[in-house]
Amino acid sequence: MRSKQPNSRSCFVCGVSNPIGLQLKFYSIGPGEVTAEYIVPEQYQGYPGVVHGGIVAAMLDEICMRAHMNETSPRYLVTARLDVRYRQNVPVGKPLRMEGKANKSKTRAATASGRIYGPDGIVLAEAEALLVEAPKEMLDMVDLEALGWKVYND
Repeated sequence: MRSKQPNSRSCFVCGVSNPIGLQLKFYSIGPGEVTAEYIVPEQYQGYPGVVHGGIVAAMLDEICMRAHMNETSPRYLVTARLDVRYRQNVPVGKPLRMEGKANKSKTRAATASGRIYGPDGIVLAEAEALLVEAPKEMLDMVDLEALGWKVYND
């Protein structure tokens, strides 16, 4: 059951029209499970050949949040806490696979975990996230159509 999740136009991580963004594509692969594949370009490196830690954290943040976005009842969450463990250097220019899993879900908060795997299947970085419902006043101001929030063809 692999289905593509929506993207926006301007988001740094998923914005399809953001020329300096990552433009990641996310796919639901089961209830509370999401995946993405990506090759990080050199412009996002910190040390030579190594993805900057802030970019690694951004990818993990997004994959955790998206684990709670299913087609039947998507939740719009924001990150309250993100605990990242950098296990090994994440390489630029190599195929990476990310996985996110929804953990606990309550009325106003949820938890999720995310991992980034290298080309050999070894976990390079992982995170645990505490997510909270986006404030109602923030959601009331958001026009999803204006943001370009939809599923784009590959």
